[in-house]
Amino acid sequence: MDYVKLINCMRCGMCLPACPTYKETFLETASPRGRVALVRKVQEGELDQSEQLLEYLSLCLDCQACASACPCGVNAGELVAEFTCERKESRGLGFMEDLILRKLVPHPDRLETSMVPMRIYQKTGLQNLVRKLGILKMFPKQLERMEGLLPDLPDKPLRQEIQVITPAVGQERGTVGFFLGCVMSLIFSDASRATIKLLSSLGYKVITPKSQVCCGAPNMLGGDMAGLKEAAQTNIDIFASYDVDFIVTDCGGCGAELKKYGHHLDGYKSAEIFSGKVRDISQVLALHADQLRAKLKPLPLKVTYHDPCHIAHCQGIRKEPRDLLKLVPALEYRELEAADACCGSAGTYNIERPEMSDLILKRKLDTIQATGAKILVTSNPGCLLQLKKGLADHLPDVKIMHLTEILDLSMNGQS
Repeated sequence: MDYVKLINCMRCGMCLPACPTYKETFLETASPRGRVALVRKVQEGELDQSEQLLEYLSLCLDCQACASACPCGVNAGELVAEFTCERKESRGLGFMEDLILRKLVPHPDRLETSMVPMRIYQKTGLQNLVRKLGILKMFPKQLERMEGLLPDLPDKPLRQEIQVITPAVGQERGTVGFFLGCVMSLIFSDASRATIKLLSSLGYKVITPKSQVCCGAPNMLGGDMAGLKEAAQTNIDIFASYDVDFIVTDCGGCGAELKKYGHHLDGYKSAEIFSGKVRDISQVLALHADQLRAKLKPLPLKVTYHDPCHIAHCQGIRKEPRDLLKLVPALEYRELEAADACCGSAGTYNIERPEMSDLILKRKLDTIQATGAKILVTSNPGCLLQLKKGLADHLPDVKIMHLTEILDLSMNGQS
């Protein structure tokens, strides 16, 4: 860990109003500057890595809102993640961690096979029966919560359905590689299908390598830096075999991680080149706003937008999604208060820290309700899962959509 990053914190407190956990607890140990101070004391040998210390640090969502607020650019979330990785390197992965992060996540075929039981569970009507009878209340709370977050699954993962090459519609303006995120392929395939369609309609030939693997974000979340670097090198090598102008993703979490490959594999020119080509879908679509506007048809809906942390704070992308929504004729855009505040998903945080996650989610739902919007738009699968469940439970009249889904809806002339 870079010690300089730790001592850069001036303890000015600018991060406090931005931190979701501090806003709920008002505890210094639940604040970004508090976490930085704890990690610094460990690095200086003044604190042991006790269970209480790890409990304090694990409360961090790694939303990186603190980094956006910090005048010195200190990123408490990244520092906590790096600390976790260093600790895990010395202790090694546990059995379940190794099974998930090394044996399952890096293998698309295995991931897809692992979802087959869930698909059967839904398609046979067993899910409805289980929920109606309340059977899940007999099992651990984490399992009940995970099942509750599960939306309707597509018939097949998108990776199995799409072609490696999707030709451009009309005159070809360039070639892009599409990074198909694991969760996007397995759960939100309609959104990624819309992404490819939008890119193709704008004149891009879209290449989606079937051999690409997970971006490595779960490895980073689990403290498995070696696994992350393996995933990074695999994806870099795969996309290097294609001549593409951009590498496009419609998953905020993937985009944030892909753009860090150059940092994770410091000194590797190929990693820097790869990261330099990565673009969120909103960035590419915004380049062709006039051409896109001409394709869009009226969509008389009241819409608001939630900034995913991985897009707003990690990638600094805020203007493009809003500008794209405002291109849609007849669409009434309503700005969301604290739109870039975390929704409480944060990877597996909503499973591991349900109480805090629900408090943070409630704040978000209250602001959504205040807009009077009937459609909530966002662009990260974690946010989609968390907010879809929250809306279904508390604001059933409000629907959630990925940015590309609503643009595709407008392009098709559907309302």
